[in-house]
Amino acid sequence: MLTSICGINWGDEGKGRMVDLLSSDYDIVCRYQGGNNAGHTVINDKGKFVLNLLPSGILREGVVNVMGPGMVIDIKHLCGEIERLREGGIKISPENLKISDKAVITMPYNVLQDIMEEDRLTKATGKPYGSTRRGIAPVYADKYMKKVFRMGELLNTQLMYKRLPDIVAWKNMTIKAYGFDPVSVDEMIEYFETYGKQLAPYIVDTGLYLNEANKQGKNIMFEAQLGALRDIDFGIVPYTSSSSTIAAYAPIGAGVPNLKLNNSIGIMKAYSSCVGEGPFTCEYFGDKAEKLRELGGEYGAATGRPRRVGPFDVVASRYGIRCQGADEIALTKLDVLDDYEEFEICTHYELDGKIIDEFPFTDVLDMCKPVFEKVKGWHCSLAKCRKKEDLPKEALDYIHLLEKLCDCKIKYVSVGAERDAYIVL
Repeated sequence: MLTSICGINWGDEGKGRMVDLLSSDYDIVCRYQGGNNAGHTVINDKGKFVLNLLPSGILREGVVNVMGPGMVIDIKHLCGEIERLREGGIKISPENLKISDKAVITMPYNVLQDIMEEDRLTKATGKPYGSTRRGIAPVYADKYMKKVFRMGELLNTQLMYKRLPDIVAWKNMTIKAYGFDPVSVDEMIEYFETYGKQLAPYIVDTGLYLNEANKQGKNIMFEAQLGALRDIDFGIVPYTSSSSTIAAYAPIGAGVPNLKLNNSIGIMKAYSSCVGEGPFTCEYFGDKAEKLRELGGEYGAATGRPRRVGPFDVVASRYGIRCQGADEIALTKLDVLDDYEEFEICTHYELDGKIIDEFPFTDVLDMCKPVFEKVKGWHCSLAKCRKKEDLPKEALDYIHLLEKLCDCKIKYVSVGAERDAYIVL
């Protein structure tokens, strides 16, 4: 079984929580894109963990975790993340963590370039992209200019260090143009020596490993970062990530483009949330936003930034489901709506006085207005619900309404952050 776990909306849907839950049925969990620019928060019997780079399956014993060639890896951050998990009692070794030799290394100058450009945009236009300032866009740009270093090069640094001066000189042309001091070759060598050597035992050809695992009938889960609306091609460009968050990319980003998915599980919240800049049609403001944000604990796992929030957006979700080719849905944070006697959902957009049902091109999103409808709430706690029959009628009605409006079956419902706080419908 090859399954993708993917985000339907703007990211932060609760993918890590669902990967941790569903990984009990899988032998391997593989991250296939992105870097440390987003966080997956997981709560289990060992505590609360925030993962930026490591696959969420790392928290479950017996599961092998793979970081695919589609990822960009800040090796300093990864070493720190591994150390924090070990301090929390999580065992990490080359037996349960394998890093692709083809994954790209995020360099310190990529992080600096990201910060410089966000600061420039803020000062010049007042409209930054909302980057996490962790070097993701610059390193993916370097990748497609073929001016990067890959994890496999850490196993034989001689050739790597021969290329390093030319690339540093090229990158310094940009850094100096921003008015900053250039970086040195020695600083970059120290970066590789300090952190790269710690990771060398984990570096393998993940394509070979996953192909062999597939031949043996192993169940493989592909874990995405962010959601469909942050995809570099299908998202709200330029307010997106710089990689493909789409489920169809999973085998490619994992290193096995010859394999085909059997199932795509889309993750979406019972309401909407969004970190960063860009159009967000259904956004709440003022007291309505503050109440929902506090109830949902909506603060970025990677940055701590307050998330923008709003009601469930049918138009955006239906588009995300189509982009992800979702076969079924896991609905998260339904319990956040417990305190509402009634709440709203965004069923349509209004553009130039006309009602539209399809998610439009990014340039006109800011001109769209949400069309809200009222939904009756259940106004009681779902915390102890563990089967369908435990749910109040109003909660079931809401689930069935979303299924109908989004035209996709909801199979899993999360009613709390704990590992067992979910319902299979």
